[in-house]
Amino acid sequence: MVSEKILKQISLKGKVALVTGAASGIGFGIAKRLAEAGANVAILDINEEKGKDAAKEIEKIGVKVKFYKCDVTSSSQCKEVVEKVYRDFGRIDILVNNAGVIVRKDVVETTEKEWDLVLGVNLKGVYLVSRYVIPYMVKNGGGSIVNIGSGWGLKGGPKAAAYCASKGGVVNLTRAMAIDHGKQGIRVNCVCPGDIDTPMLRSEAAQLGVDLNEFLKEAADRPINRLGKPEDVANAVLFLVSDLASWITGAILVVDGGGLA
Repeated sequence: MVSEKILKQISLKGKVALVTGAASGIGFGIAKRLAEAGANVAILDINEEKGKDAAKEIEKIGVKVKFYKCDVTSSSQCKEVVEKVYRDFGRIDILVNNAGVIVRKDVVETTEKEWDLVLGVNLKGVYLVSRYVIPYMVKNGGGSIVNIGSGWGLKGGPKAAAYCASKGGVVNLTRAMAIDHGKQGIRVNCVCPGDIDTPMLRSEAAQLGVDLNEFLKEAADRPINRLGKPEDVANAVLFLVSDLASWITGAILVVDGGGLA
């Protein structure tokens, strides 16, 4: 039997979570898991149709869920949407910066427009949304932020120059944010997934012009011999935003089936 103390520490009942890039893939998995733990959830994504569908699906859990269309590279949109979330929910306790894109090219092949897109979504987006959420967390007396990095934010990868640069930035930005905002009661951590079976991962095979089945088979070749699932990342995020992790900040948690081991 699980003790009431443990259940209380993992529960997010009464808290409000904002998750970016939550219309599908890892972001949707995270938003759903946090809702299952009792949190009310604000879903941010640039894809309005999928975002609304995601909100309807999560609503079935029995918590308050609302979708907001937002381009995380736009300062004005981020500011406006975060203000709306605070008005609609009355507080923001949890922020998960998950929105991301990938371009599978080396430095020479990557256009300036592609570089700006990847750095804009993956790194600038973390900065912008955090910039507008943190003051509300301070007003509430604290909060928890989880930035979604990547194994390729800790080591290099082939034909992913902009992506590796952006995720490396996310990893060290996490540490800087943890130092700056710890005394305000805000914990900031980073989860670095390996290859997770999502539409974005499958799009990489097309970008590289390789066979999808072979690509996925190679991606699953790791000590725990399978691709990751969004739930694998979501469980790590749930732990980090819960009271079970109350003395953890500035940490980089690798969730990759042993790929970096």
